[in-house]
Amino acid sequence: MEQDYAEFHATVKLKNSEEIFSMISPSNEGDKTYLMLLNPVVIGEIVIRGQSCYKVEPWLKTSSSDMVILNLDDVLTIVECFDENTIRMYNSFLRRSRSDFQKQSLSRKMGYISDIDTARKSLENLYKA
Repeated sequence: MEQDYAEFHATVKLKNSEEIFSMISPSNEGDKTYLMLLNPVVIGEIVIRGQSCYKVEPWLKTSSSDMVILNLDDVLTIVECFDENTIRMYNSFLRRSRSDFQKQSLSRKMGYISDIDTARKSLENLYKA
């Protein structure tokens, strides 16, 4: 019997001591329970000139996927977040990271696109030398 749950913001503490903040949607599949983490991040406290601040970073730095499935067996605890400042900080990070991605456009430094005839002539000239 599959049970649907509503999504909510929460901090997930893993058994390996990692702490993840994310929008979470639990789901059951058979006798296993999984957590679907949407845009999981790590929030770290840093001190700048004696004042505490927070730094938000993607949990998986080399992945472009915004959804991660986590086995509940790896979870130590889940604490739902009701703190408006933390949720606002998380949402702000997501908006900025999406807008940074959208601002990237193609440039000549990323590679040159040409028509077939020009590319063929260029390659022929390279190999004739």
